[in-house]
Amino acid sequence: MTNQILNRCLALDDELYATQIIDNYLAQIPGFVLVKATTDVYEGIRLVNEGLIDLVFLDIQMPELNGLQFLKICGNNCKVILTTAYPEYALDGFNLDAVDYLLKPIEFERFQHSLTKFLALKSSTTPSSAPAKDHIFLKGDSKNTFHRVAFEDILYIEGLNNYISVYTTKHRIVTYMALKDILEMLPAAQFCRVHRSYIISLTHIHLIDGRQVYISQKSISISEGYKTGFYQLINGQ
Repeated sequence: MTNQILNRCLALDDELYATQIIDNYLAQIPGFVLVKATTDVYEGIRLVNEGLIDLVFLDIQMPELNGLQFLKICGNNCKVILTTAYPEYALDGFNLDAVDYLLKPIEFERFQHSLTKFLALKSSTTPSSAPAKDHIFLKGDSKNTFHRVAFEDILYIEGLNNYISVYTTKHRIVTYMALKDILEMLPAAQFCRVHRSYIISLTHIHLIDGRQVYISQKSISISEGYKTGFYQLINGQ
């Protein structure tokens, strides 16, 4: 009989009974083992960073450190399936590469589907060959509408108080987000903030004239506070 490779799981939730549901579901599915069920997010971080966990079932509303913060810290060391009663965090979860987003109460069939997605993702990539992310999802004007935007299509982004306006090669998207937050989601080698109100794509620059950058038909000023970082980036320093 061939030994089956077990996928090591962590259930992390601020309510212990919720982790017990995950435990019960996993016990019914071959190939998965629950290493730990805990309400302690810092214990979860330790287990992941020690290389003991392959898949985390993660609640978002956690005390001290929420699930999205956990994803930013540990997302490169494990896969994560979000388990939450709050649908409004789905976009953030997928932008941080969560495998799936399970809404409570979680049905067993939906749980099985998430594990199938995890296994498919695991079989298609390895730690040394995982494909680089090439897009981001942005919320649209209407409820439950999301735009998939390829990084290569973004020309520049303009900050508008609590909103941003993303100009692409195809269209313009206005969405509720801070400029600094979208900058964290963009590849640092490709995008640069050049002004309090602007992020630009280095790929689409066709002219730099002193303190002015020209992208498509737009002229954008490079402000004093950002000029050093900009010139270091374009000069490869």
